[in-house]
Amino acid sequence: MIKQILGRLPKKPPKSAESREFSDGALNGPMLSSSASSRSGSLPGTSKPNGNSYEALPSFRDVPSSEKQSLLIRKLNLCCVVFDFRDPTTNVKEKEIKRQTLLELADYVTSANGKFAENVLQEIVKMVSINLFRAATALPHENKVLEALDSEEEEPVMDPAWPHLQVVYEFFLRFVASPETDPKVAKRYMDHSFILKLLDLFDSEDPRERDYLKTILHRIYGRFMVHRPFIRKAINNIFYQFIFETEKHNGIAELLEILGSIINGFALPLKEEHKLFLVRVLIPLHKPKCMQMYHQQLSYCIMQFIEKDCKLADIVIRGLLKYWPVTNSSKEVMFLGEVEEVLEATQPAEFQRCMVLLVRQIARCMNSFHFQVAERALFLWSNDHVENLIKQNRKVILPIIFPALERNTRGHWNQAVRSLTLNVRKIFSDQDPELFEECSQKFQENEGKQEEIYSKHEATWKSLQEIAASKSYK
Repeated sequence: MIKQILGRLPKKPPKSAESREFSDGALNGPMLSSSASSRSGSLPGTSKPNGNSYEALPSFRDVPSSEKQSLLIRKLNLCCVVFDFRDPTTNVKEKEIKRQTLLELADYVTSANGKFAENVLQEIVKMVSINLFRAATALPHENKVLEALDSEEEEPVMDPAWPHLQVVYEFFLRFVASPETDPKVAKRYMDHSFILKLLDLFDSEDPRERDYLKTILHRIYGRFMVHRPFIRKAINNIFYQFIFETEKHNGIAELLEILGSIINGFALPLKEEHKLFLVRVLIPLHKPKCMQMYHQQLSYCIMQFIEKDCKLADIVIRGLLKYWPVTNSSKEVMFLGEVEEVLEATQPAEFQRCMVLLVRQIARCMNSFHFQVAERALFLWSNDHVENLIKQNRKVILPIIFPALERNTRGHWNQAVRSLTLNVRKIFSDQDPELFEECSQKFQENEGKQEEIYSKHEATWKSLQEIAASKSYK
């Protein structure tokens, strides 16, 4: 009796079979959780074909309209079979049948007339889930972080199954964008669990896959309004994990590109939730070492906030100063470029709140031994708006920056930096000769005092050495 009951229970497939079942391409991307893999594996139609059972189905043109829906479902079930694309010699005929079927499905979705029925929506989401939400063969993040940081232009891993996956993504993109897809019905199957699995795929190392995911997620965000808060929250969680835990994720640039479009659509005045996103997510994204991989998209998102609310410029500049790099010169050059971009959109009132801290950092950059950092800092005076802000507040700024100008003029090793420094000195001298002369005299006085202090220190050490020497012979 017990054996009969146990015999009816579903058996767990062996690991070897499970790995074959989900080997739809050797994608070195996100490793889905075991629960996600088991859910995908439990869906019907994922077994491999046996013998000649995998046969092409009739074309939509060859059946009457009354049978097209049932044929659509049969074709979707046919495409639920997953093949191993790492070996190009296996299941060649079946793979081609599936590819042609997927192309036909993509054309059908594009030309569909009338809303998709609920059972069709369910089958579409099932087919897409089985094909896309596959287990990955990538190494764990812990083994790859250092390698990624060491190689600035690491070659991306291209998925051998991409020619097949591309058709699945194209079909899904057309389905999401189709006016015949009813979001109110589709949301029951494209639920929060589906969204999370889709976001997991952004860690794919194949840039072609991430590009499709970016477009699809943006369309989902636009059409499925009920999912918008959840999508923003889920993306935030990815950023939190990236900033404070792993510092390794392949899809940060694409996610920021989506957010740039989302931020552009924020209504005014900005909600407190959106301002917190700026402070807690976007500004801390300057912290990771690999920031250059997504800096362009990050800078765009931040500028969207400042253009919507110029009062946020002070918060952004203070945030940049908080995460200012100390030993990474290339990153420091990027920070200076972003500072210039922020200052272009900064009003005088906001600039005055943070100018002392900012100018002190700029002065340190001007004296940097890395000539590109020093040059980039001095190039700020080439921007008319920045120069005007400095000119309006020169009585505060010049006393802070004058010592850095003098040190560069006297002793910087790079000729170009010395030349740029002389140009900046001339700008200040022409704007306010009296203030410039006053700062010059004060600098000389401070220099004299420093020399006196240094001489006293030298004399003290010399006397201590003499005392120590005299006692050592006794």
